[in-house]
Amino acid sequence: MTKHYDLLILGGGSGGIATANRAAAHGARCALIEKGPLGGACVNVGCVPKKLFWNAAHMQQCAQTARDYGFAPLLGDFDWPAHKHARDTYIARLNGRYEAGLADNGVTVIAGHGRFVDPRTIEVNGGRYQADHIVVATGSRPLIPEVPGAAWGLTSDDFFALATRPRKVAVVGAGYIAVELASVLRGLGSEVSLIMRGAHLLAAFDPMLREGLTDAMTTAGINLLPQRHVAGIDKAGDTLSLRYKDGEALCGLDTVLWAVGRTPNTDALGLDKAGITPGGGGIIETDSFQNTAVPGLYAIGDLTGRAALTPVAIAAGRRLADRLFGGQPDRRLDYDLIPTVVFSHPPIASVGLTEPEARDRHGRDAVKVYRTRFAPMSQAFSKEPHRTAMKLVTVGREERVVGLHIIGEAADEMLQGFAVAIKMGATKKDLDDTLAIHPTSAEELVTMR
Repeated sequence: MTKHYDLLILGGGSGGIATANRAAAHGARCALIEKGPLGGACVNVGCVPKKLFWNAAHMQQCAQTARDYGFAPLLGDFDWPAHKHARDTYIARLNGRYEAGLADNGVTVIAGHGRFVDPRTIEVNGGRYQADHIVVATGSRPLIPEVPGAAWGLTSDDFFALATRPRKVAVVGAGYIAVELASVLRGLGSEVSLIMRGAHLLAAFDPMLREGLTDAMTTAGINLLPQRHVAGIDKAGDTLSLRYKDGEALCGLDTVLWAVGRTPNTDALGLDKAGITPGGGGIIETDSFQNTAVPGLYAIGDLTGRAALTPVAIAAGRRLADRLFGGQPDRRLDYDLIPTVVFSHPPIASVGLTEPEARDRHGRDAVKVYRTRFAPMSQAFSKEPHRTAMKLVTVGREERVVGLHIIGEAADEMLQGFAVAIKMGATKKDLDDTLAIHPTSAEELVTMR
């Protein structure tokens, strides 16, 4: 017998769970299908364990700074197995909270892999489930390059399962994940090389951020290797060698981490039975309301090819539920001005247009840029202080702020409030007219000249 729901969600990550809970709050009868632990990549092999690792590396940095303040050495060696146990326990608690939350909201959780039978029916473990509305929210997974020996490398998913700290690591990639993993590993004592195909890391970010992070990573002892094209991995005993297409190699490695991008989890869903043809790279294309080309079928999150960030998937899902079941027919997510943070060491925070993007979009003469660079007060006693850099990108005679970029201590915590202001149309004068909080790094954003 086929069970019928108002809404089926295929995928139990952050976006899928948010959609289900919001729809249920509006009175919809919902079921969520998930084959793995609830929470998806973010909770299990992404944002959450990554930030816990980042915290550990940050504490090591704070311990070094504490010595400048007069404290005796505070920390011994990092206990990787103990950290892993604590991290796994914490994540298991989160999985349980998601399960309890869905149950409290009356959402049925169906454990297993779902495949479309037709545009209104999904099959799971031999059972069939129908709905008036179906949301695909299956996320993405790490890409593995098609080179000889690629299987000897690990993905970011595998990284979080490591039982001990790698000694000598090559991280292949130049985006968010590559930079974050390289920073964490170096902060916890590994020897790290970052292998980049292009000339720069974080190519989509403002040049000030790229340059600042390049300097910081180099100072931290990370070996940055730009314009290297990987040909494969060789293994001899317990040792790996990363070969380049020019015949050179990076040898003596115990770990190679692939961080070359992610691919949508859309290839095993039976999308053809639903009438959906994936776009380039396997994405499911949607309009601004998350509608696919098939009425009643929707997609949110990483697999849509838009900003692959947990808050984006959550916001898109909640707005979709409001539109379908909450009497808000015009509700949708505005994908402009999405704030984002790279949890590198130091962290990077960014919202809006980069300086080059602003000049391309609005014309060179319409753009005015404000910059500052300084050592935060926490570094007052350090002989080699970590510096902070900030940039405001403004447009027009009123100097409307269209971009804000920060690299440095606490950048991740500074951005949220300023992102609200920029979303509301703040101008440079609005920032100038705001009283500073002293002494803080954030005050520089309202005193910049």
